[in-house]
Amino acid sequence: MGSDHTISELQKEYKTLRPDIEKRLKEFRKILEEGSSEDIFYELMFCLMTPQSRAELCWDSVLRIKKRDILKIEKSDEILDDMIGVRFKYKKSKYILEARDKFYRNGAFTCKEVISDFSDIKKMREWLVSDIRGIGLKEAGHFLRNIGLGKTLTILDRHILKNLMSFSVIKEIPSSLTPSRYFDIEEKMIGFSENIDIPPDHLDLLFWYRETGKIFK
Repeated sequence: MGSDHTISELQKEYKTLRPDIEKRLKEFRKILEEGSSEDIFYELMFCLMTPQSRAELCWDSVLRIKKRDILKIEKSDEILDDMIGVRFKYKKSKYILEARDKFYRNGAFTCKEVISDFSDIKKMREWLVSDIRGIGLKEAGHFLRNIGLGKTLTILDRHILKNLMSFSVIKEIPSSLTPSRYFDIEEKMIGFSENIDIPPDHLDLLFWYRETGKIFK
């Protein structure tokens, strides 16, 4: 699990950053509580863009598309110029419009209604992975965390895996993450977070800060 000295330093860093982390998580919760279904969809769009791409560039791309109004886009290639710095944008632009069409019904986005149909957040994650092309376990967890529903989920990207290895939670960073491997590491990360008294969604942002110097999305 890593040395007590290293863990104590992590806990000390958390104590300093906790107010900023809690503020950010509160902002995430407000998206679901006070935002529109369209606001929620833009969070999903962000998570469709992020695989192997910088988060800041992806969010900038979302904001550019938002200004143009995603509902006025007829073909995926119309948003390619807005996706500056987003890797695999040809494929991802198609995923974005497919997801839009899935969540847009009878003249309105239905994201809130769809989310309210699930009482079990892990079932919601399972549905996202199976029904939204371009969304895997990591992206689904990322989306749910970014709308305030990620307390019991993990986002196992390279930053998180690197930190989990440095604290001996895992022995190595896996070359690929099958669902069973993902769930195994998720269980270990949640156990680690309980042992060091840092909630999983807080720990995720803390690890991100350690790697990037930012508490972002």
